[in-house]
Amino acid sequence: MKPDNDPRSGPPPAARHRGEPGPDAVGHQQGQHPAGLAVGVIGAGRAGTALGVALARAGHAVVAASAVSDASVQRARANFPGVVIAEPAQVLRLADLALLTVPDDVLPGLIAGLAATGAPVAGRMIAHASGRYGIAVLEPAARLGGLPLALHPVMTFTGRPDDVDRLRGTCFGVTAPDVLRTAAEALVIEMGGEPVFIAEEHRDLYHAALASAANHLITLVAEAADLLRAAGVADPARMLGPLLSAALDNALRFGDAGLTGPVARGDADTVAAHVHALEATPSASRAAVAAYVAMARLTADRALAAGLLKPADAERLLDVLGGRP
Repeated sequence: MKPDNDPRSGPPPAARHRGEPGPDAVGHQQGQHPAGLAVGVIGAGRAGTALGVALARAGHAVVAASAVSDASVQRARANFPGVVIAEPAQVLRLADLALLTVPDDVLPGLIAGLAATGAPVAGRMIAHASGRYGIAVLEPAARLGGLPLALHPVMTFTGRPDDVDRLRGTCFGVTAPDVLRTAAEALVIEMGGEPVFIAEEHRDLYHAALASAANHLITLVAEAADLLRAAGVADPARMLGPLLSAALDNALRFGDAGLTGPVARGDADTVAAHVHALEATPSASRAAVAAYVAMARLTADRALAAGLLKPADAERLLDVLGGRP
């Protein structure tokens, strides 16, 4: 892909943007507030666009973007008027801050490729938005003088215009070198988020927790809706909405103390009836039965540890569940 126009010549982009001299492309001492940055978005998908728009609203300038699909190109041009559409290396050349908003599996290869081809990373903030990775994945760029940041918004994006508004009050999982913690914190706050620092060695655990909560919740709710339809309920969402809203509120406010239902009460016969009903329902797969049993076991363990479930009742429950898949 060729850029829409030729590269700008002259000093690094930050110097051009603020009229400041010097070799440091970010135009400030490391750790200071990153004001007035030229931003490049490498991967103008849903997340990259939302983050870019948030930074633009904060007074930064999105100057370049890389996009593979026609939809991404159109999204970038619609949200960032006058933006240069270019290859990743050219985006880096034009930017003080490069947002690498590509899929997790693509990120290591992208960083390695940029470093291997001599892309201009020195003095530029290189920030990715992956939940899985910290800053170790950015080491090839850091060795060449890049300033590594991991800024992961704990939010899902749909591609709608209101995505950027969802960032307001959203936590960001942040990993950064000590010298860049203040800069990382400032960027997140400018985007309307709340920075939460995650140690490099805990990134996988952090991301597993988020994926389990968000992704598995959707699976559980969709599965419950299917089972309600099989039971003759015409509008499962209407039935589930108030119940799930109350359950989520209880979980966030009270933790295990918010547990309710037959497992928490020790109603082993009811739980056994649930399992038999699931096994007898053609639309309920073996995986759905296994998921119910696994979650019931985990719920029983947590209820027992929290003192909500008596040991004798827990034993009866586990007897009911123990022989299941």
